Amino acid sequence: MLKTLRTWWATPLVGIGGVLLARAANWPLPWIIGAMLAVILVRCSGWTIAEIPNGRKSGQWLIATSIGLHFTPAVLQEIAAHFPLMLGAALLTLLLALAGIAFMRRQGMDLTTAYLAFMPANFAEMIQLGMRYQANVSQIAAAHSVRLVLIVLSVPPGMFLLMHIAPGAAPARPPADWLWLGPMLAGGVLVAALWKRVGLPNPWMFGPMALCGAVTAAFDLHMALPVELSHYGQLMIGCALGSFFDRSFFRRSPAYLLKVVIFTLSMIASTFAFAWGFATLSGSALLTLVLGMMPGSTTEMYLTAEALNLGAGMVTAMQIMRLVVVMLCAEPLLKCWLARSPALEEEP
Repeated sequence: MLKTLRTWWATPLVGIGGVLLARAANWPLPWIIGAMLAVILVRCSGWTIAEIPNGRKSGQWLIATSIGLHFTPAVLQEIAAHFPLMLGAALLTLLLALAGIAFMRRQGMDLTTAYLAFMPANFAEMIQLGMRYQANVSQIAAAHSVRLVLIVLSVPPGMFLLMHIAPGAAPARPPADWLWLGPMLAGGVLVAALWKRVGLPNPWMFGPMALCGAVTAAFDLHMALPVELSHYGQLMIGCALGSFFDRSFFRRSPAYLLKVVIFTLSMIASTFAFAWGFATLSGSALLTLVLGMMPGSTTEMYLTAEALNLGAGMVTAMQIMRLVVVMLCAEPLLKCWLARSPALEEEP
C-alpha cells in the first residue's frame, strides 16, 4: 500500500493546482479541465504521477448520481416526445463515424484497428473488442484518449463563447435532501457492483445513474448533488483522464496522432453542422442538440449542459442513446465489413 501511495500521492495536489489556475484564467469546467491539463503537463515533464486508485470510479459514481437527479417526470416526458429525433441523431453520428473510418482505411490503416479506434463508443468496450479481433490495442486506446481530451478542451469553451456566458456564472441549484440522497448514494454503489457482476458496460456510470433516475422519476424529486461533491467527482475524472498521457504517448506515433486529431476535429465540425440541420427541422434548441450528438463522454457533455442550463436530462438521454446504438451495432457491422473487405479489395 505504501509503495502504491508513493506513485499517486501528488496527483490530487497537482489536479487541485490545475483547478486553481483554471479558475484564475476563468476557464469553463475548471475542476475537470484544469485538473486534466495539470496532470498531463506534469506527466509530460517527466514526473509520471499515477492515477488515483478508484478515483475515476468514485468520480463517475458521484457525477452519475447528479445526472440521475435530473430525470424528473417532466424531463422524461420531454425525452419521450423527442425519442425519434434522438434515435435519428444517434444513427447519424454512427454514419458519420463509419464514413470517417472508411476514409482512414483508405489512408492505409488496418480496418479493424481503424474501426475500433474511431467508433464513438465506450473506451473499455472498444479495447476489449480490439483484443478479441487482434487489432492494435495501443492505437485504439490512444485514439479514444485523444478524442475525449480534444472534445473536453474544445466543446465546453466553445459553448460558453456561443452563449456569451462567463464560466464562473453558475446556475441556481436546488438544495440537497439527504434523507433521499444518502440512500441513493449508498444504493448506487451496490447497483454499480451488481452491474459489473452481470457484465454490463460502464457500471460506475450507468448503474448509479439508472437507480437515481428511477427514484427521481418515481417520487418526482427536485434536488441536486451538493456542489462540493460534484467538484470532487470532476477532480477525480480530470486526474484520471490526464493519467493516460506522458512523453512516450506523444512520441510513439506522431503521424497517427495527427490523423486522430484531424478525424476528431472533423467529427466536431460535422456534429455542429448536422445539429443545426436537426434544430432547423425540429425547432429544438441548437446547443442542446450539439451536446447531445457530440461523440464525447456523457460526463463532460452533461456537466457542460448543466453549467449552461441547457437541459442536462435531454443531453444525457441523447448521449446514452448514442452509446446504446453504437454498442448494439458496432460488432455486427464490423463482422459484415470484415466479411466484405476481401471482395472489396479485389475490385479494380
